[in-house]
Amino acid sequence: MRVAGADARAFLHGQLTNDIEHLAPNQARRAGWCTAKGRLLATVLVVPQADDFLLLLPRELVASIMKRLKMFVLRAKVSVDDESERWAHYGVLGAGALQALEARDVQVPGEVRAVASSDTTIVVRVEGDRARILVPSDSSASLLERLGLREIDEARWALADIRMGVPRVVAATQDLFVPQMLNFEAVAGLDFKKGCYPGQEVVARAQYRGQVKRHMRRARVAPEAVPAVGQDLYCDEQSGQACGTVVAVAVADGEAEMLAVVPITAAQAQLPVRVSPGGPALEWLPLPYAA
Repeated sequence: MRVAGADARAFLHGQLTNDIEHLAPNQARRAGWCTAKGRLLATVLVVPQADDFLLLLPRELVASIMKRLKMFVLRAKVSVDDESERWAHYGVLGAGALQALEARDVQVPGEVRAVASSDTTIVVRVEGDRARILVPSDSSASLLERLGLREIDEARWALADIRMGVPRVVAATQDLFVPQMLNFEAVAGLDFKKGCYPGQEVVARAQYRGQVKRHMRRARVAPEAVPAVGQDLYCDEQSGQACGTVVAVAVADGEAEMLAVVPITAAQAQLPVRVSPGGPALEWLPLPYAA
């Protein structure tokens, strides 16, 4: 989506969980958009472009988020538009692939969430030897020909997101989690000092009163028992009752991994959490940050 207009920066600052007011032109920022009850409706990557802002989010959410976001515009000088067809969006994965970009005169920022822009491309460095490339759709064919990189299955990118502990809200998980449940502060998506936004009081109260009892964890799952995103998970001590939720899942290169929001006590005590009651227990794996 593109959010544009004289009041675009102030508008986004007042809507999202992160500081947009001080976002530099060469920096991207993860952020969330919440309900009044502090539950995430979307997770976005905000990319400045001149005086406008591109918001990267799952395509399935664009129409509904646009419609709802426009309700908050009121008298502000802001437009919210679907830019999906105007841009081609690629992910580049692996240190060798990033070096290949540099060799083909595509500037790749060195720091996570830094942005390098040219007349034809926007390159955003993201976690884990990866970059996102945005290019106008009518220029995408020439870019791909010039890059000459090997295409990989999209599941490889999803698996890298999981290993980096980067959460993504999709239709099946909307309105389920406050940002802290998804470790959103650990991926620099949540600013507790920025001021008001929808749900801010609930999010702050949960943080400072220690009311967040569930956090996101990474786990390995058997490839033949891969759950769906949004599916319930079960703890033995809560017989037959759901205790967690699948946030993301990916199967690539023979590996199946997932992100799941589960009780903090279950993860810390290594208590079994299962895809189904009596089914195989998840194998907890480390995240690259403390959560």
